Amino acid sequence: MVSETIKDILKGYHKSNLINILNCIQKKEGYISEEALTYVSKVTDLPLANIYSMASFYSFLKFEGKGVHTIRVCNSPSCYLNNSTDVIKSVEKLTGLKPGEHNDNFHFEVGSCIGCCDKAPAMMVDDDLYTELDEKKIKEILDSKK
Repeated sequence: MVSETIKDILKGYHKSNLINILNCIQKKEGYISEEALTYVSKVTDLPLANIYSMASFYSFLKFEGKGVHTIRVCNSPSCYLNNSTDVIKSVEKLTGLKPGEHNDNFHFEVGSCIGCCDKAPAMMVDDDLYTELDEKKIKEILDSKK
């Protein structure tokens, strides 16, 4: 059964706002379930395959619940050249997680550009953006999310 939350979200959007619809569902539900995708398809009259294709393209959309907080480290060329590998190693050390893994508190991802090339290296924790990172700053950020 589709939650009332998802039904309410769809009342406020047109199908041309599909990314916003999916993002709102994820914010309210924690992830986007198969049931939610099917319901969105039905209500918007868009093929399920098209919705899934678009949703799976964006790394910030999740299809299963994983941890309370999502850590997303940018590894695009600008961040890579500014030592994103050190950021990845710091997150691994501080959380005990490898990219793609999760525990009760964190889900750890390495992704492409998050739009902060001028202040690389960068990462996001949930919707919060952090730049010009070093291990001390990363520890403070992650400690504040526990």
